[in-house]
Amino acid sequence: MNKQDLLQQLVRDPSCADDYDPNAMSVTQARQYIQQFLSPLQATETVTIKQSLGRILATPVISSMNVPAYDNSAMDGFGFRHAEASQALKIAGTAFAGRPFEGHVPTNACIKIMTGAPIPPDVDTVVMQEHTTREADLITLSSVPGIGANIRHIGEDIAKGQTVLTRGHQIKPADMGLLASLGIAEIQVYRRLKVAFFSTGDELVSVGTPLQSGQIYDSNRYSLWGMLQALALEPHDLGNVADDPAALEQMLLTAAASHDVVITSGGVSVGEADFMKQLLAKHGQVLFWKINMKPGRPLAYGKIGQSQYFGLPGNPVSTMVTFYQFVQAALLHLMGASPTVPPTFKVECISPIKKATGRTEFQRGILFKDGEDWKVKTTGEQGSGILSSMSQANCFIVLDDQTGAVPAGAMVEVQPFGGVC
Repeated sequence: MNKQDLLQQLVRDPSCADDYDPNAMSVTQARQYIQQFLSPLQATETVTIKQSLGRILATPVISSMNVPAYDNSAMDGFGFRHAEASQALKIAGTAFAGRPFEGHVPTNACIKIMTGAPIPPDVDTVVMQEHTTREADLITLSSVPGIGANIRHIGEDIAKGQTVLTRGHQIKPADMGLLASLGIAEIQVYRRLKVAFFSTGDELVSVGTPLQSGQIYDSNRYSLWGMLQALALEPHDLGNVADDPAALEQMLLTAAASHDVVITSGGVSVGEADFMKQLLAKHGQVLFWKINMKPGRPLAYGKIGQSQYFGLPGNPVSTMVTFYQFVQAALLHLMGASPTVPPTFKVECISPIKKATGRTEFQRGILFKDGEDWKVKTTGEQGSGILSSMSQANCFIVLDDQTGAVPAGAMVEVQPFGGVC
């Protein structure tokens, strides 16, 4: 049975999976269910190094050369034969990076050598210039390093034939420099994932339009735009669609016909004046879940034609939390990226947190350095409509379903939003 058939069966008969309960789905279960229905992209394209940031490698990168390509000095100093270290050595010349010393180093002699300069065949050790004394063209070692010291050997970083980047690796700035160091100008990557998104709701208006009574600005599209841009895919903002069945149906079908993924915000909660569930049932295979989490309880996932569909709750914080906890990993998987687990670690929380057991909570937190220790505090009020809490935060405080109220000073798990690279 293929993935499409499995999804259809689960939509028709939820009881076919023993642990499946759409009204009480844990965060872990929801992640697992989504992953089993995803099929990564197969189409590839060739890009230059400068176009490669964030892209996913479709083929491994194998080095055609040694790095470094020759033995070279790790510092400015003097190159000499270690066996002659006990006597004064005459400076026979100088080796620069890009301008090596030519010829042989005479007996009882040395060369002045700069960082990165090739090591002549007669030299087996480099001493820091700070560990020598010099008189005219003679040097004496005040501290003798071990034989072979301060020499970077051929292939020490990368050996010829070595796989340096694996298929599924997402290109980072350091990788771009690494590729250039190997003389590689172009790489093969998976094509960009095409993602369409739109908001639903009569109350929403775009920025730049004066608000009328009962209206609010549509912030979710801008949050989604930023989160999607960070993944180096191809996002398409389709705007806001009013709660009109015909308009919603047209937008949904148009988006699904030309995109790999469709994301909507709003219209998946019980009791909303929405038509999305009826449309999704008519045109696709979509599961509606009540996740045991806060914020972001309602979530829809499935397929519309060949397009993956994610229906996110409409509250601004809920949209972002559900995107980070479910959609982001799914998109990376579809892009062909190797699976990764977001880093988490435990730190002291200086804020007391009210919480009941039975659900996972993603409190917005501020991770900060206090002396030698890292600590965390909440951003304050944690309502799902308080978007400023996401703007102020730099991490989630993750409290699992077994955790109740947290007193100040307790250790909690944090999930940072980002790192240095």
